[in-house]
Amino acid sequence: MRFGSMQDLFVEQIQDLYDAEQRLVRALPKMAEAAASNELRSAFTDHLEQTKGHVKRLEQVFSEVEEDAGGQICEAMKGLIAEGEEMIEDVKPSPLRDAGLIATANRVEHYEMAGYGTARTLAESLGLSRSANLLQQTLDEEKRADAKLSKISVEKVIPEAIHVKTRTAR
Repeated sequence: MRFGSMQDLFVEQIQDLYDAEQRLVRALPKMAEAAASNELRSAFTDHLEQTKGHVKRLEQVFSEVEEDAGGQICEAMKGLIAEGEEMIEDVKPSPLRDAGLIATANRVEHYEMAGYGTARTLAESLGLSRSANLLQQTLDEEKRADAKLSKISVEKVIPEAIHVKTRTAR
């Protein structure tokens, strides 16, 4: 894609985020189902509901800039989700699989945090204060989701996974 203005760059960035969030709406139920830990399953389910809200917020941003939401494929999110799918396929249900799912989910959260931070900054530079506020709200939620996953990992999953010795599922 070629950019002729900061507005073009901003629209490309939010279209990328929109596609990423849509992909997560489809992936999170699979991750929740694959989780052995009830706490992790619940975290994925809770984040699914938040992610649906992120999609709605992005739609509000598109409305403010009078642009279409579609048109961009988030290749990075496709790859991150594929890594999660490999974890589900390759590791038997166990705390070890949960540790792998959290590792993948943390990567997803960090990708999203970078994307939302960038989009928020671009919105601010373009004078789109409403959009900047919406993007900041989502950025804050992504940070909390990342922290929650890390806490589950450190306090529950890793201490259990450290003792697991299992063959791959294949």
